[in-house]
This record gives sequence, C-alpha cells and structure tokens, in this order.
Amino acid sequence: MTDAERAPLLLRRPPPPPFGERAPRAIHPGPCHHGTFSPQPTSADRFWGRSSPVPGARLARPLLPSRTPTTTALLRPRRARPLSRFLTFRYLAYYIPCLSWLPSYQWRWVRGDLAAALTMASFYLPMSLSYAASLGHIPAVNGLYGFVFAPAVYAALGTSARMVVGPEAAGSLLLGSIVRSAVDAGQFSDEDDVDHARVAGVITALAGAIVLGAGLARLGFLDNVLSRPFLRGFISAIGGVILVDQLLLELGLDRVAQADDGGHRSTVGKVAFLLRHVREAHRLTAAVAGVAFVVIMLCRQIKHRLQPRYPTIAYLPDRFLVVALSALLTWHFRWDQQGLQIVGDVRPAAGRSFTFHWPFQASHMQFIRQAMSTSFLIGMLGFFESSVAAKSLASLAAEPAAADSPPGVTLSANRELVALGVANLLGGCFMSLPAFGGYGRSKINAAAGGRTGASSLFLSAISAVCVLYLLPYFYYLPKAVLAAMISVVAWSLMEEAPADIAFFYRLRGWSELGLMTVIFAATVLYSLTLGIAIGVGLSVTMVLRHSTRSRIQILGRVPGTRHAFENVEAEPDPDPDPDPDADPPAPRLELIDRCLIVKIPEPLTFANTGDLRTRLRRLERQGSTLAHPAGAAATAAATTTTTSFTSFTNIIFDVHGVTTIDGSGAQELAAIVAGYRARAVRVFFCRIFMPPWPGRRTMLDTFRLAGIVDACGGGVKCFVPSVEDALEMVAREEAEAEAEPEPEPEAEVDGREEG
Repeated sequence: MTDAERAPLLLRRPPPPPFGERAPRAIHPGPCHHGTFSPQPTSADRFWGRSSPVPGARLARPLLPSRTPTTTALLRPRRARPLSRFLTFRYLAYYIPCLSWLPSYQWRWVRGDLAAALTMASFYLPMSLSYAASLGHIPAVNGLYGFVFAPAVYAALGTSARMVVGPEAAGSLLLGSIVRSAVDAGQFSDEDDVDHARVAGVITALAGAIVLGAGLARLGFLDNVLSRPFLRGFISAIGGVILVDQLLLELGLDRVAQADDGGHRSTVGKVAFLLRHVREAHRLTAAVAGVAFVVIMLCRQIKHRLQPRYPTIAYLPDRFLVVALSALLTWHFRWDQQGLQIVGDVRPAAGRSFTFHWPFQASHMQFIRQAMSTSFLIGMLGFFESSVAAKSLASLAAEPAAADSPPGVTLSANRELVALGVANLLGGCFMSLPAFGGYGRSKINAAAGGRTGASSLFLSAISAVCVLYLLPYFYYLPKAVLAAMISVVAWSLMEEAPADIAFFYRLRGWSELGLMTVIFAATVLYSLTLGIAIGVGLSVTMVLRHSTRSRIQILGRVPGTRHAFENVEAEPDPDPDPDPDADPPAPRLELIDRCLIVKIPEPLTFANTGDLRTRLRRLERQGSTLAHPAGAAATAAATTTTTSFTSFTNIIFDVHGVTTIDGSGAQELAAIVAGYRARAVRVFFCRIFMPPWPGRRTMLDTFRLAGIVDACGGGVKCFVPSVEDALEMVAREEAEAEAEPEPEPEAEVDGREEG
C-alpha cells in the first residue's frame, strides 16, 4: 500500500486530471468542516484567508487551481509597510516626546492641566516682570516672553511631562550682570531699552546654543562636573547678592545709588552704601515692600504647615493677590504721586510684541565674547536645576494621584539638553530671559492638577494673551512689591545652605566647606564673574585630580588560603579592646617571595597611566604607594608584611578591571613592561577582560597590537586566567631554573695549542 492510500480519505491527494480536462469542482467553497478529521483553520489562517492542516497531516491539493498568492507575497504588502511606518513613528516619538502622550490624551485631563496653568500664571507671571526689570535690567515685558516660548517648546521636546520651564532668579541675575557691565563700559546708555533687550537675547540664545550643542554631542553627564558644594555656595551667594540689590528698591534708594554710583558697585560696596544712606529711605516705599514681604512669607509658612492636611491650600494664589491688591491700593490712594515707584507703561522695547531679532550677528560679536563664560554657567546651572527637578518629579509618577496619567517618557539627560537648548535658542530670538526648569514651580504644577505637557501649552497661551491684551493692567504695579517677591525667592535660595553646611561638618568634609566658603566670599566680596571663574576652576581641578589618580592595589594572600587575595595597604579594622600583655598579632596578609602582585581596578587612559608609573616607582623605592616621596615607608605595609616590595623578580598585573585602554595608555603600559624586562623582571598578566559580545577586539588583541605581548618575553604564555595560575607558572619556572645544571668552568689554557 502506497503512502497516498494509507492517508485518511479526506486528506488524500487526488490524482491529476487528464490532459486537457479540468479538475472537478468542490462541493462547496472553503475548507470542509463536516468530518472529524477535517483540517481546521487557525486564527492566523482565518486572518489571511487560508486553511492549515491538522498537525502532522498533509493538506490535499485544492480541487480548483488557486490564484491565491504565496505566503511571501502576502507578507510583503501587509506587514513590511505598516512595520516601517510604525518604526518611523517610534523614532519620531523618541526625539519628539509629545508624540508619545498626545495620541492618548483624554478630555478629562483638560480641567487639571488648565487649572495648573492658571495657578502657575498667577504666581510666576508677575515674578517674571520682577526678574526682567529688577535683575535683568531689561524691559519688563521681556520677562513674560520667557513663559511664552519656553514652556511650549519644552512640552514638545522635553522628557518630563510635569516640569515647567521659565525664567529663574540666578540666570536673570547673571544676565543682568552682563548688561550692567556693558553699560559701565559705555557700549550703550542706561536708558536704551532696545540695546538692553538685544544683549539679553544674545546671552539667552548663546546659552541655548551651548546647551543644544551639548545635547547633540550627548554630553548629558556635564551636570556632574559641577559639584553640590559649588552649586550651593554659588547659589547662596546669588541669594545674598539679590537680597542686597533688592534692598535698594525696597527702601527707595535706587535713584540715590545711581547718582552716587552705588548701583554699580560690589555687594560689599552696596551694603556700605545702605548703611550710610539708610536715613534717606522713602518711608512709603519701605512700608509697602515690608508689608508685602511679610505677607508672602507668612502665607508661605502657613501653606507649608497646612498642606499635609489640606492639599488644596497649594492652589491659593497668595502672590497674585498681593500683586493685585497692591496695584489696586496704589491706584485708589494715588501712591505713585507720593513717591512710590510703579511699573508704568509695560510695552515692548521694539514697539510691537514678539519682534524677531537674530542674535548671532556680526555686530554682536563683542557681546558674544564677553558673555561666553557667563552663558556657559547659565546653561549648566539651569540644566542642573532642571535635572534635579525632573528626577524628583519622576517619583511622583508612581503615586496613586498620577495613576490616570498618560504613559510617561523615559527621562534622558541628552534629550533634556536638546529641549532646553531649543527653548532658549528660540527665546533668544525674541529677546527673552533664560528659561529652565524649576522644582518649586513644577511641584506646584503637579499639585494643582497638571498631568501632561498640556499644562505648559496652556501656560504659554495664557502668557501670550497677557502680552497682547493685559499689559495696561500692570501700570500701577509697585516696583517695591516686585522687589519684595524677589527677596522671598532670594531667601529660599539661601535657606538650604545651613543644612548642607551642617551635613558636611558632620562628615568632616573640609574640602567641600572650603569650596563653598571660597565661592561665596569671592562672589559677595568682589563680583559674580570672579565667583564663576573660581568655582568652575576649582570644580574642574577636583574632577581632573580625581580622574588622573591611579588606584592600583598591592595584593597579598590571606594566610591559610590559596585563592583569596586582598589589598596589603588597606588599614585593618582596629581592635576595640586590645590586650596590652598579648603577643603582637600575626601578619594579616602574606606576600609571595620575590613576587609583586599589582591589581589595576580601572580603565587605563592617558590621564592615569602616568600616575601608575609614578606609584610603581614609589613602591620600589619606599615599599608603599602610600608613603610620602620624602618620607619612610607607610605603616600599613610595615605592619602587615615581612617582605619588602623593593626586591622582586616577578610582577603580576591583575587587569580584570581594565575594560578599556586608549592609545596613550597602551603606549605607557608597554614602556612600563619594557622597563621591567630590561631589569630581568618577569611580567605576567592575568584575568584579561573579555567582552561578552563576539566579533569585537579584545584586550589581548590591543596588547598584541601595542607590543605588550612581545615585550613580556614569553609571548601569550605570560597571559594566564588567574593570579594562582601566574604563581604556579612562576614556581614552575623557578624550579626548572634550579634543576638546570650549572655550566662547567672552561679549562685553563697555558697558551700552547695542541698538535
């Protein structure tokens, strides 16, 4: 019986029809389901319109010639193109994060996002006027521009859905210092608002270009260069500088200071000026500023205490109420006619709103050169604060209140740099203040009901409406109230310093405390520029010192073991209750005779290989890498070992931590190996790092190309899997050397040759 006859009747392949005749038609179209053993279509077959056989059985040839295309033909048009479009959208959504949450946005989130935008507008739009007029020395309306463009750009490109971008006090003060220095240098007059605004646009756009370039170059780690002590010292100094500057406005002495040239002095000079002219203060101005400061501080403390029990109290727009009430009282009692300074006409410097001005022009090159370092610091400070805010807000996404939010976007430091850079580059084209993320503002956004980046879009729209239609209502706003609001912000910048000082004092972090003190003193006593230069210089020096220091370890074997090795120079734990009559303890570790085991626990680069040679040389001369170059050997080496490091004939490098090595590092390591070989010291390498992915060049390949394998003298056999294997090879070679017979001395010849 053939295979076709053994198959079930319904699955037998019918014989081909005679030549010239058609195959018989099927009783009904589609697969047959009348029999128990009839082939059943699977879900995939139903989707593609095909029938599949029962597992293990062959499907009979269809009775009619099928015009259905093959599986490959079906897959090409139906899967390749949708998959391509899907991947393209995924890539776009990665670089434009708003595409991730906009498709899933729901109407029930509009109320929370809109309420959050209104709350933030009531708080921070009046404050942006203060930042521009009092700190930045530019027209007040340019402060509002920072909330028109930056939040909308960040909502589209940012990776934190709840973070709100806007002008900050530190960046505004740094920008104002450049504007004041340009005025002092006579580059333009003090009343020329147009030039002031253009300089602000240059600085903002330059900071944005620096941040954008860092993002495109994937330098998201730059926020780690500026240490927390540097930031705390500098930000606290900025708070002190802002407090002193605002006292001139709050006491009504700003015009006297301009006449006496006190407005252009250092902070110490301004304090001396205030002490000399405090009796000339304007009483009404001081009273209005003092009452506004006290009311805002009281509301701040009340909110802080009651918010755990009554979370909705965070929605109370206390600063907006202070601003509105002060403007109403000024209009009603005509305080402006009694000497109280008001904002007056808030209008764009160029005559119309949203004037585009390209900042990178040839005529602005002098400002670009002058503001390069300040713009870099503005970008780094803003990026650091934005990173802290984004990381802090990321924890809120796991709370129950945010469970109905759209799926978030993974935080990325590089994409944050790109988003902040584009936002400030666009804002600089419209002469706005630098805008970065702030934790306090973003937390208010989250507490007020903000769920997505739509709250930032609403905030931009509200700010644009204020610029276009509501500027006349700021006419009677007292400048003293704006100065009081900025003083509250300055106080908040300084209030975290005592906690950091106490923390570093408990840890005996004298270097951190010294760095904070030096930066604070240089900024307050002299200028912001000197504080920036000293702070950045010291921070970069500390980073370079840390990265160029080699961290090699000298290993010794734990007594009684064969495979356990520890750092010889590590101090042992002291005995809390030593016995004075007891015998001295046995050595903690034992060294192998005539062997030096060196562990390199880090990648080798041009920065640390030079220090590696220096430490090895110090080890040979003084017996320890911890010894002072002019002193004796370290105590740890003397107390834990009995053999000196200065006499060895074998050196074993444990290079498991050397995951990468650059060209300069390989060249320096080859020179070190060649130096040891010239002194007849045998060199071994163990635990070579092998990458987990195939096809990549290994460390052994790099050593071979650098000539290190040939320099070892023994070739590849000098590269062993472990320290124990290296010690066994040393012992075996020494045993072989001892077993070899000594060469016999040559016979003396008396000078006559035999026959």
